[in-house]
Amino acid sequence: MTRQLVCKKVTAISYETIQLPSGVLPCLTPMSEVAGGMSIQIGARYLEKENEGRGKLLGGVPGVRPADVVVVGGGIVGSNAAKIALGMGAHVTVIDINAERLRYIEDVMKGGVTTLISNYRNIAEAVKGADLVIGAVLLPGAKAPRLVTREMVETMQKGSVIVDVSIDQGGCIETARPTKQSSPIYNVNGVLHYCVTNMPGAVPRTSTFALSNATFPYAMKIVNMGFKKAFKIDTALALGLNTCEECVTCKPVAEAHGMSYVPFDL
Repeated sequence: MTRQLVCKKVTAISYETIQLPSGVLPCLTPMSEVAGGMSIQIGARYLEKENEGRGKLLGGVPGVRPADVVVVGGGIVGSNAAKIALGMGAHVTVIDINAERLRYIEDVMKGGVTTLISNYRNIAEAVKGADLVIGAVLLPGAKAPRLVTREMVETMQKGSVIVDVSIDQGGCIETARPTKQSSPIYNVNGVLHYCVTNMPGAVPRTSTFALSNATFPYAMKIVNMGFKKAFKIDTALALGLNTCEECVTCKPVAEAHGMSYVPFDL
């Protein structure tokens, strides 16, 4: 896709690289919120026995232990997944490399989740005991790092479920590969994998309104000013530019595909 955009001299602005000075990705946030919430709905469904899952109710019942949900990545996807899982009564663990982000999650969720710093040992131990693992790692514009290895997946109980929301950026789980809504699930060593790309597409009404709300102000700037002037005035929008005039103008995208990077101002 990137090579075709370059070949046809398309000025391409990417939702997932428009970035505010605070680091927030305003046009990706609504889709991340949708995907985070969906990941728990989907995971709960595939934990049911008729779907070859472990036959566990996510929240358990009095006297019966709830399911263990592990969320790898504490960003918008991860925090929304944790919120929904916690609301359904699951035992939730969130793993992230950023201690400040973990403090924030503990604070807003009133200490209802377990938080762990991301390292090999913590991920391996958490994944081993998980009924549901959510892959929620994002590096803006770049490939997601493979944090959950094949060996970790092999330690999981049969009938456990993995939902890799990061699959749009290559996936953060080594055994993940892209699937479609028409055939969303595959099995690796008895562990069910749901790796549908563009998960928000399954709820188009919610997704369209949410995305339009975030996109419209930027679209109007481009319409009223032209993209070059809009980029000079709005640095967040300028960071969204991925290709222009046969050049890749987003460094992580260029690096991911082994292509040359040219800054927009050049």
